[in-house]
Amino acid sequence: MTFAWYWHLKSTQTPLWKVILISWGLALIEYCFAVPANRIGFEKGWNGFQLKIVQEVITLIVFSVFAVLYLKEPLEWKYAISFLFILGAVYFAFK
Repeated sequence: MTFAWYWHLKSTQTPLWKVILISWGLALIEYCFAVPANRIGFEKGWNGFQLKIVQEVITLIVFSVFAVLYLKEPLEWKYAISFLFILGAVYFAFK
């Protein structure tokens, strides 16, 4: 979803309707992986809260790499600290 939602920020000359169609196509591919992964995780004993929290952590990691490498944005210390708090949420969700 990261690429589907944010790839167009560097090419704002592309018409919005094209961006939407391309993004939907990219998102469909991710959903084809995410939905089965959630089903498998649920069948293995994870509950909905745990699945969502893990999904958010994965999304943040992927977005961080994307933002630094593709968007060329700096990873500031305040974001790193925020991520640590989110990892604390993961700890408590699975404790």
